[in-house]
Amino acid sequence: MAQDDARVSSPPHAPPAALTTLLERFDPAVIDVPSGTARIRLVVRREGAWDVVLSADDVAIEVAQDGGHDAELSADAATWRRIADDVRGGMAAFRAGRLRVRRNLHVGIGFLAATSGIVEPGRLRFASVDTSAGRLSTVAAGEGDAVVCVHGLGATKASFLPTLAALAADWRVIAVDLPGFGESDKPLTAAYDAPYFAGAVTALLDALEIERAHLIGNSMGGRVAIEVALLEPERVEKMALLAPALAWLRDRRWRWLLRAPLPKLGLVQPAPRVITEPIVRGLVPGGRDGWSAAGVDEFLRSYLTPRGRVAFYEAARNIYLDEPHGEDGLWTRLAQMSPQTLFVWGRQDQLVPVGFRKHVERTLPAARHLELDCGHVPQLEAPGKTHAAIRRLFGT
Repeated sequence: MAQDDARVSSPPHAPPAALTTLLERFDPAVIDVPSGTARIRLVVRREGAWDVVLSADDVAIEVAQDGGHDAELSADAATWRRIADDVRGGMAAFRAGRLRVRRNLHVGIGFLAATSGIVEPGRLRFASVDTSAGRLSTVAAGEGDAVVCVHGLGATKASFLPTLAALAADWRVIAVDLPGFGESDKPLTAAYDAPYFAGAVTALLDALEIERAHLIGNSMGGRVAIEVALLEPERVEKMALLAPALAWLRDRRWRWLLRAPLPKLGLVQPAPRVITEPIVRGLVPGGRDGWSAAGVDEFLRSYLTPRGRVAFYEAARNIYLDEPHGEDGLWTRLAQMSPQTLFVWGRQDQLVPVGFRKHVERTLPAARHLELDCGHVPQLEAPGKTHAAIRRLFGT
Protein backbone atom coordinates (compact mmCIF):
# COMPACT_ATOMS: atom_id res chain seq x y z
CA MET A 1 0.00 0.00 0.00
CA ALA A 2 1.08 3.61 -0.51
CA GLN A 3 1.05 4.24 3.22
CA ASP A 4 3.75 1.59 3.70
CA ASP A 5 6.21 3.62 1.62
CA ALA A 6 6.08 6.43 4.20
CA ARG A 7 7.01 4.13 7.10
CA VAL A 8 10.72 4.80 6.88
CA SER A 9 13.31 6.14 9.26
CA SER A 10 13.02 9.81 10.10
CA PRO A 11 14.53 11.80 7.25
CA PRO A 12 17.01 14.61 7.74
CA HIS A 13 15.43 18.03 8.07
CA ALA A 14 16.47 19.24 4.62
CA PRO A 15 14.73 17.56 1.67
CA PRO A 16 16.80 15.99 -1.12
CA ALA A 17 18.05 18.36 -3.80
CA ALA A 18 15.75 16.75 -6.38
CA LEU A 19 12.64 17.72 -4.41
CA THR A 20 13.96 21.24 -3.89
CA THR A 21 14.47 21.55 -7.64
CA LEU A 22 10.86 20.61 -8.26
CA LEU A 23 9.60 23.30 -5.91
CA GLU A 24 11.82 25.91 -7.55
CA ARG A 25 10.00 25.15 -10.81
CA PHE A 26 6.51 25.30 -9.26
CA ASP A 27 3.98 27.15 -11.45
CA PRO A 28 0.64 27.74 -9.66
CA ALA A 29 -1.08 28.59 -12.95
CA VAL A 30 -0.89 24.95 -14.05
CA ILE A 31 -2.43 23.22 -11.04
CA ASP A 32 -6.04 23.56 -9.87
CA VAL A 33 -6.67 23.08 -6.15
CA PRO A 34 -10.45 23.39 -5.69
CA SER A 35 -10.29 23.54 -1.88
CA GLY A 36 -7.61 26.26 -1.96
CA THR A 37 -5.08 24.20 0.02
CA ALA A 38 -3.50 20.78 -0.42
CA ARG A 39 -0.87 18.61 1.25
CA ILE A 40 1.13 16.38 -1.09
CA ARG A 41 3.40 13.71 0.34
CA LEU A 42 6.63 13.03 -1.58
CA VAL A 43 8.16 9.69 -0.57
CA VAL A 44 11.76 8.88 -1.39
CA ARG A 45 11.79 5.15 -0.83
CA ARG A 46 14.21 3.95 1.84
CA GLU A 47 15.18 7.54 2.62
CA GLY A 48 12.21 9.48 3.94
CA ALA A 49 9.06 11.44 3.24
CA TRP A 50 8.34 15.17 2.93
CA ASP A 51 5.07 17.07 2.62
CA VAL A 52 4.54 19.85 0.11
CA VAL A 53 1.95 22.28 1.43
CA LEU A 54 0.10 24.34 -1.19
CA SER A 55 -2.01 27.39 -0.47
CA ALA A 56 -3.44 30.15 -2.62
CA ASP A 57 -0.21 32.18 -2.65
CA ASP A 58 2.51 29.95 -1.22
CA VAL A 59 4.24 26.59 -1.50
CA ALA A 60 6.42 25.07 1.21
CA ILE A 61 8.05 21.73 2.00
CA GLU A 62 8.46 20.14 5.41
CA VAL A 63 9.22 16.78 6.95
CA ALA A 64 6.12 14.58 6.64
CA GLN A 65 3.77 14.94 9.58
CA ASP A 66 1.40 12.44 11.10
CA GLY A 67 -2.12 12.88 9.80
CA GLY A 68 -3.82 13.08 6.44
CA HIS A 69 -2.50 14.20 3.09
CA ASP A 70 -4.36 14.68 -0.19
CA ALA A 71 -2.01 12.90 -2.58
CA GLU A 72 1.08 10.73 -2.33
CA LEU A 73 3.89 10.41 -4.87
CA SER A 74 6.52 7.76 -4.23
CA ALA A 75 9.66 6.74 -6.10
CA ASP A 76 13.23 5.78 -5.36
CA ALA A 77 15.95 8.40 -5.13
CA ALA A 78 17.29 7.76 -8.63
CA THR A 79 13.85 8.29 -10.18
CA TRP A 80 13.36 11.56 -8.29
CA ARG A 81 16.75 12.74 -9.59
CA ARG A 82 15.78 11.87 -13.16
CA ILE A 83 12.49 13.74 -12.71
CA ALA A 84 14.39 16.79 -11.47
CA ASP A 85 16.93 16.64 -14.33
CA ASP A 86 14.36 16.12 -17.12
CA VAL A 87 11.42 18.54 -17.15
CA ARG A 88 9.25 15.89 -18.81
CA GLY A 89 10.43 13.14 -16.50
CA GLY A 90 7.56 13.17 -14.01
CA MET A 91 4.82 12.02 -16.36
CA ALA A 92 7.22 9.66 -18.12
CA ALA A 93 8.11 8.01 -14.79
CA PHE A 94 4.43 7.80 -13.86
CA ARG A 95 3.46 6.13 -17.14
CA ALA A 96 6.38 3.71 -16.81
CA GLY A 97 5.40 2.73 -13.28
CA ARG A 98 8.59 4.04 -11.64
CA LEU A 99 6.64 6.79 -9.90
CA ARG A 100 3.47 5.87 -8.04
CA VAL A 101 0.72 8.43 -7.53
CA ARG A 102 -2.07 7.56 -5.12
CA ARG A 103 -5.08 9.03 -3.30
CA ASN A 104 -5.99 12.07 -5.42
CA LEU A 105 -4.71 11.94 -9.00
CA HIS A 106 -6.07 15.42 -9.73
CA VAL A 107 -3.75 16.90 -7.10
CA GLY A 108 -0.88 14.45 -7.56
CA ILE A 109 -0.61 14.71 -11.34
CA GLY A 110 -1.33 18.41 -11.08
CA PHE A 111 1.78 18.74 -8.91
CA LEU A 112 3.86 16.97 -11.56
CA ALA A 113 2.51 19.32 -14.21
CA ALA A 114 3.14 22.38 -12.04
CA THR A 115 6.77 21.40 -11.38
CA SER A 116 7.68 20.22 -14.88
CA GLY A 117 9.25 23.53 -15.86
CA ILE A 118 7.48 23.36 -19.22
CA VAL A 119 6.20 26.77 -20.29
CA GLU A 120 4.86 26.07 -23.80
CA PRO A 121 1.16 26.88 -24.35
CA GLY A 122 0.31 23.21 -24.91
CA ARG A 123 1.73 22.00 -21.59
CA LEU A 124 -0.33 19.74 -19.31
CA ARG A 125 -2.62 21.89 -17.20
CA PHE A 126 -5.54 21.48 -14.82
CA ALA A 127 -8.42 23.95 -14.61
CA SER A 128 -11.93 24.49 -13.29
CA VAL A 129 -14.23 25.80 -16.03
CA ASP A 130 -17.40 27.72 -15.20
CA THR A 131 -20.14 26.58 -17.57
CA SER A 132 -23.91 26.80 -17.82
CA ALA A 133 -23.94 23.24 -16.41
CA GLY A 134 -21.89 24.25 -13.36
CA ARG A 135 -18.19 24.07 -12.58
CA LEU A 136 -16.44 21.35 -14.57
CA SER A 137 -12.91 20.14 -13.80
CA THR A 138 -10.60 19.52 -16.74
CA VAL A 139 -7.09 18.46 -17.62
CA ALA A 140 -5.76 19.44 -21.01
CA ALA A 141 -2.62 19.30 -23.13
CA GLY A 142 -1.61 20.17 -26.67
CA GLU A 143 -2.78 22.62 -29.29
CA GLY A 144 -4.79 22.39 -32.48
CA ASP A 145 -8.18 20.89 -33.22
CA ALA A 146 -10.02 19.96 -30.05
CA VAL A 147 -10.51 16.43 -28.73
CA VAL A 148 -12.79 16.01 -25.71
CA CYS A 149 -12.52 12.81 -23.63
CA VAL A 150 -15.47 11.61 -21.53
CA HIS A 151 -14.92 9.02 -18.77
CA GLY A 152 -17.03 6.09 -17.65
CA LEU A 153 -19.23 5.43 -14.63
CA GLY A 154 -17.31 5.84 -11.38
CA ALA A 155 -14.18 7.03 -13.20
CA THR A 156 -12.71 10.50 -13.66
CA LYS A 157 -10.77 12.45 -16.25
CA ALA A 158 -7.61 10.74 -14.93
CA SER A 159 -8.58 7.60 -16.87
CA PHE A 160 -7.59 9.52 -20.03
CA LEU A 161 -4.11 10.61 -18.95
CA PRO A 162 -2.51 8.08 -21.37
CA THR A 163 -4.72 9.50 -24.14
CA LEU A 164 -3.51 13.03 -23.47
CA ALA A 165 0.08 11.79 -23.65
CA ALA A 166 -0.59 9.91 -26.91
CA LEU A 167 -2.46 12.65 -28.79
CA ALA A 168 -1.30 16.02 -27.42
CA ALA A 169 1.47 16.39 -30.00
CA ASP A 170 -1.16 16.94 -32.71
CA TRP A 171 -4.41 17.93 -31.00
CA ARG A 172 -5.72 19.99 -28.12
CA VAL A 173 -6.89 17.17 -25.86
CA ILE A 174 -9.26 17.94 -23.00
CA ALA A 175 -10.46 15.36 -20.47
CA VAL A 176 -13.39 16.41 -18.30
CA ASP A 177 -14.90 15.24 -15.02
CA LEU A 178 -18.60 14.88 -15.74
CA PRO A 179 -20.95 16.53 -13.22
CA GLY A 180 -21.21 14.32 -10.15
CA PHE A 181 -17.71 12.88 -10.54
CA GLY A 182 -14.13 13.84 -9.73
CA GLU A 183 -13.66 17.53 -8.97
CA SER A 184 -16.73 18.78 -10.85
CA ASP A 185 -19.92 20.06 -9.22
CA LYS A 186 -22.31 17.40 -7.91
CA PRO A 187 -25.86 18.81 -7.98
CA LEU A 188 -28.38 16.76 -6.01
CA THR A 189 -31.30 17.34 -8.39
CA ALA A 190 -29.53 16.58 -11.69
CA ALA A 191 -30.91 13.87 -13.98
CA TYR A 192 -27.49 12.20 -14.47
CA ASP A 193 -28.71 10.60 -17.69
CA ALA A 194 -27.26 10.73 -21.21
CA PRO A 195 -29.07 13.93 -22.29
CA TYR A 196 -28.01 15.70 -19.08
CA PHE A 197 -24.35 14.69 -19.47
CA ALA A 198 -24.46 15.56 -23.19
CA GLY A 199 -25.67 19.03 -22.22
CA ALA A 200 -22.70 19.35 -19.86
CA VAL A 201 -20.24 18.43 -22.64
CA THR A 202 -21.86 20.98 -24.95
CA ALA A 203 -21.72 23.57 -22.16
CA LEU A 204 -17.98 22.89 -21.82
CA LEU A 205 -17.49 23.43 -25.56
CA ASP A 206 -19.38 26.72 -25.28
CA ALA A 207 -17.33 27.90 -22.29
CA LEU A 208 -14.07 27.04 -24.05
CA GLU A 209 -15.33 28.65 -27.29
CA ILE A 210 -14.92 25.41 -29.25
CA GLU A 211 -17.30 25.14 -32.20
CA ARG A 212 -16.58 21.51 -33.12
CA ALA A 213 -14.55 18.76 -31.48
CA HIS A 214 -13.61 15.14 -31.86
CA LEU A 215 -15.07 13.06 -29.03
CA ILE A 216 -13.60 10.06 -27.23
CA GLY A 217 -15.83 8.26 -24.75
CA ASN A 218 -15.25 5.20 -22.60
CA SER A 219 -18.14 3.13 -21.20
CA MET A 220 -20.79 5.58 -19.97
CA GLY A 221 -18.73 8.32 -21.61
CA GLY A 222 -19.23 6.56 -24.94
CA ARG A 223 -22.99 6.69 -24.42
CA VAL A 224 -22.68 10.39 -23.59
CA ALA A 225 -20.66 11.01 -26.77
CA ILE A 226 -23.38 9.29 -28.80
CA GLU A 227 -25.99 11.55 -27.23
CA VAL A 228 -23.96 14.66 -28.08
CA ALA A 229 -23.72 13.48 -31.70
CA LEU A 230 -27.49 12.85 -31.83
CA LEU A 231 -28.54 16.11 -30.17
CA GLU A 232 -25.81 18.44 -31.46
CA PRO A 233 -24.34 16.81 -34.60
CA GLU A 234 -22.92 20.11 -35.83
CA ARG A 235 -20.63 20.21 -32.75
CA VAL A 236 -19.00 16.82 -33.42
CA GLU A 237 -16.24 16.00 -35.92
CA LYS A 238 -15.38 12.30 -35.42
CA MET A 239 -15.85 9.92 -32.50
CA ALA A 240 -13.93 7.07 -30.90
CA LEU A 241 -16.18 5.00 -28.63
CA LEU A 242 -14.22 2.72 -26.30
CA ALA A 243 -16.40 -0.10 -24.95
CA PRO A 244 -19.41 2.25 -24.98
CA ALA A 245 -22.37 1.60 -22.70
CA LEU A 246 -25.33 0.76 -24.96
CA ALA A 247 -28.97 0.16 -24.12
CA TRP A 248 -29.62 -3.43 -23.07
CA LEU A 249 -31.42 -5.50 -25.68
CA ARG A 250 -32.51 -8.25 -23.31
CA ASP A 251 -35.32 -7.93 -20.80
CA ARG A 252 -34.50 -5.82 -17.74
CA ARG A 253 -36.43 -7.57 -14.99
CA TRP A 254 -35.53 -5.03 -12.27
CA ARG A 255 -36.75 -2.05 -14.29
CA TRP A 256 -39.88 -1.66 -12.15
CA LEU A 257 -37.82 -1.35 -8.98
CA LEU A 258 -35.26 1.09 -10.35
CA ARG A 259 -37.91 3.56 -11.43
CA ALA A 260 -38.25 4.47 -7.73
CA PRO A 261 -36.05 7.31 -6.37
CA LEU A 262 -33.59 4.91 -4.76
CA PRO A 263 -30.41 6.88 -5.62
CA LYS A 264 -31.33 9.57 -3.07
CA LEU A 265 -30.72 6.95 -0.39
CA GLY A 266 -27.04 7.66 -1.04
CA LEU A 267 -27.49 10.82 1.05
CA VAL A 268 -28.11 8.82 4.22
CA GLN A 269 -26.35 5.55 3.38
CA PRO A 270 -23.46 4.83 5.75
CA ALA A 271 -20.29 4.30 3.72
CA PRO A 272 -17.30 4.19 6.07
CA ARG A 273 -13.99 3.86 4.23
CA VAL A 274 -12.84 1.04 6.52
CA ILE A 275 -15.69 -1.12 5.18
CA THR A 276 -16.15 0.22 1.64
CA GLU A 277 -12.54 0.33 0.45
CA PRO A 278 -11.61 -3.36 1.00
CA ILE A 279 -14.81 -4.45 -0.75
CA VAL A 280 -14.20 -2.27 -3.82
CA ARG A 281 -10.52 -3.18 -4.09
CA GLY A 282 -11.44 -6.86 -3.87
CA LEU A 283 -13.99 -6.53 -6.67
CA VAL A 284 -11.65 -4.72 -9.09
CA PRO A 285 -8.88 -6.86 -10.65
CA GLY A 286 -5.57 -5.34 -9.58
CA GLY A 287 -7.42 -2.96 -7.27
CA ARG A 288 -4.55 -2.82 -4.79
CA ASP A 289 -1.73 -1.75 -7.10
CA GLY A 290 -0.99 -0.04 -10.40
CA TRP A 291 -3.51 1.77 -12.59
CA SER A 292 -6.43 -0.17 -11.18
CA ALA A 293 -5.54 0.87 -7.63
CA ALA A 294 -5.31 4.51 -8.69
CA GLY A 295 -8.68 4.13 -10.41
CA VAL A 296 -10.19 2.80 -7.19
CA ASP A 297 -8.74 5.82 -5.38
CA GLU A 298 -10.54 8.08 -7.83
CA PHE A 299 -13.82 6.20 -7.46
CA LEU A 300 -13.69 6.28 -3.67
CA ARG A 301 -13.02 10.03 -3.54
CA SER A 302 -16.48 10.68 -4.96
CA TYR A 303 -18.35 7.64 -3.70
CA LEU A 304 -17.43 8.27 -0.07
CA THR A 305 -19.30 11.60 -0.21
CA PRO A 306 -23.13 11.72 -0.10
CA ARG A 307 -23.41 13.78 -3.28
CA GLY A 308 -20.99 11.48 -5.09
CA ARG A 309 -23.05 8.43 -4.12
CA VAL A 310 -26.24 10.05 -5.39
CA ALA A 311 -24.59 10.82 -8.73
CA PHE A 312 -23.15 7.31 -9.04
CA TYR A 313 -26.43 5.54 -8.24
CA GLU A 314 -28.49 7.85 -10.45
CA ALA A 315 -26.12 7.43 -13.41
CA ALA A 316 -25.97 3.64 -12.94
CA ARG A 317 -29.75 3.44 -12.81
CA ASN A 318 -30.08 5.46 -16.01
CA ILE A 319 -27.64 3.18 -17.83
CA TYR A 320 -29.79 0.21 -16.85
CA LEU A 321 -33.05 1.97 -17.78
CA ASP A 322 -31.79 3.31 -21.13
CA GLU A 323 -34.63 2.51 -23.54
CA PRO A 324 -33.49 0.36 -26.48
CA HIS A 325 -36.48 0.48 -28.84
CA GLY A 326 -39.30 2.75 -29.93
CA GLU A 327 -39.18 6.26 -31.31
CA ASP A 328 -36.96 7.48 -28.46
CA GLY A 329 -34.99 4.24 -28.08
CA LEU A 330 -31.21 4.32 -28.41
CA TRP A 331 -31.00 1.67 -31.13
CA THR A 332 -33.67 3.45 -33.17
CA ARG A 333 -31.93 6.81 -32.87
CA LEU A 334 -28.44 5.37 -33.34
CA ALA A 335 -29.16 4.77 -37.02
CA GLN A 336 -29.38 8.55 -37.47
CA MET A 337 -25.89 9.27 -36.10
CA SER A 338 -23.77 11.03 -38.70
CA PRO A 339 -20.16 11.56 -37.48
CA GLN A 340 -17.50 9.07 -38.59
CA THR A 341 -17.19 6.67 -35.68
CA LEU A 342 -14.77 4.03 -34.45
CA PHE A 343 -15.97 1.42 -31.95
CA VAL A 344 -13.25 -0.26 -29.88
CA TRP A 345 -14.29 -3.53 -28.22
CA GLY A 346 -12.49 -5.56 -25.56
CA ARG A 347 -12.70 -9.32 -26.04
CA GLN A 348 -12.36 -9.75 -22.27
CA ASP A 349 -14.90 -7.05 -21.44
CA GLN A 350 -17.36 -8.33 -18.84
CA LEU A 351 -19.51 -5.16 -18.83
CA VAL A 352 -20.04 -4.44 -22.55
CA PRO A 353 -19.58 -7.79 -24.32
CA VAL A 354 -18.01 -7.78 -27.76
CA GLY A 355 -21.24 -9.38 -28.96
CA PHE A 356 -22.74 -5.88 -29.13
CA ARG A 357 -20.61 -5.33 -32.23
CA LYS A 358 -22.99 -7.23 -34.52
CA HIS A 359 -25.91 -5.09 -33.39
CA VAL A 360 -23.93 -1.90 -34.09
CA GLU A 361 -22.88 -3.22 -37.51
CA ARG A 362 -26.53 -3.72 -38.45
CA THR A 363 -27.53 -0.29 -37.17
CA LEU A 364 -24.48 1.71 -38.31
CA PRO A 365 -22.97 -0.15 -41.28
CA ALA A 366 -20.49 2.66 -42.01
CA ALA A 367 -18.87 2.59 -38.56
CA ARG A 368 -15.37 1.21 -38.07
CA HIS A 369 -14.59 -1.47 -35.50
CA LEU A 370 -11.51 -2.67 -33.64
CA GLU A 371 -11.40 -5.69 -31.34
CA LEU A 372 -8.60 -5.89 -28.79
CA ASP A 373 -7.52 -8.51 -26.29
CA CYS A 374 -8.40 -6.35 -23.28
CA GLY A 375 -11.22 -5.56 -20.90
CA HIS A 376 -13.48 -2.56 -20.41
CA VAL A 377 -10.94 0.30 -20.47
CA PRO A 378 -8.93 0.02 -23.73
CA GLN A 379 -7.06 3.31 -23.29
CA LEU A 380 -5.47 1.91 -20.12
CA GLU A 381 -5.31 -1.80 -20.92
CA ALA A 382 -4.23 -1.62 -24.59
CA PRO A 383 -3.06 1.99 -25.02
CA GLY A 384 -0.75 1.47 -27.99
CA LYS A 385 -3.28 -0.11 -30.32
CA THR A 386 -6.16 2.01 -29.05
CA HIS A 387 -4.43 5.32 -29.59
CA ALA A 388 -2.94 4.27 -32.93
CA ALA A 389 -6.45 3.54 -34.17
CA ILE A 390 -7.74 6.87 -32.85
CA ARG A 391 -4.92 8.73 -34.57
CA ARG A 392 -5.81 7.03 -37.86
CA LEU A 393 -9.44 8.01 -37.45
CA PHE A 394 -8.84 11.63 -36.51
CA GLY A 395 -6.06 12.05 -39.03
CA THR A 396 -8.19 11.15 -42.05
